[in-house]
Amino acid sequence: VNTQIVKWLHTCAENAKVKGFVIGISGGVDSAVTSTLCAQTGLNVLCIEMPIHQHESHVNRGREHIEQLKKRFPNVTSTQADLTSVFEAFKKEVPADFKESKESKLDLTLANTRARLRMTTLYYFAGVHGLLVAGTGNKVEDFGVGFYTKYGDGGVDLSPIADLMKSEVFSLAAHLNVPVSILNAAPSDGLFGDEKTDEQQLGANYDELEWAMLEDEAAKTANDFTGRQKTVFEIYKKFNKANQHKMI
Repeated sequence: VNTQIVKWLHTCAENAKVKGFVIGISGGVDSAVTSTLCAQTGLNVLCIEMPIHQHESHVNRGREHIEQLKKRFPNVTSTQADLTSVFEAFKKEVPADFKESKESKLDLTLANTRARLRMTTLYYFAGVHGLLVAGTGNKVEDFGVGFYTKYGDGGVDLSPIADLMKSEVFSLAAHLNVPVSILNAAPSDGLFGDEKTDEQQLGANYDELEWAMLEDEAAKTANDFTGRQKTVFEIYKKFNKANQHKMI
């Protein structure tokens, strides 16, 4: 699988007449796999750290991966753009006292704002250095539950792992010698400045959501299941329906 993706990436770069790829590194498995696949093309790969009140564990994992990648591949470079002050400046310029809006909506909107600031930053570096922005979304996130930010981490030039289920991403990560700290970490989007996991936000883990996605593709309905399976299937369908606007 990795050979096929690497060849595809190389062809995309050639067709676009660019020098390589820029990737935002989060300390998660998706960005680790994506950046390693891009590195294997031999083209220029620029890894960007973009902390915004980032949790220390995420930062440490991201830096460990970047340092390992640079030792393995001479075509990999890195830089950091600390966007915390940019984010705080943005918050000062927009209202935050909506009486009709629940606090949770404001928190989610600001989390999405973080993702959009990062997208803008990636395209800045892409433009300056002649690179493509490589996305890090997997199949369950991108086409199952739509767990990403429109015009944020969904704003990319190409998506190398969008055909891979999360379990396949982890398998590929182990094959590509991604740091064990990343392999063992619970998946998290890191948009809230804490260690809130994806499972806590979605109400189901990726193994469960993969199962539900396959059952949905097989034209099953919630009435075909009971107990936890029924609950998970309903969670999957809720997110899939609500986020069609992103996928379409």
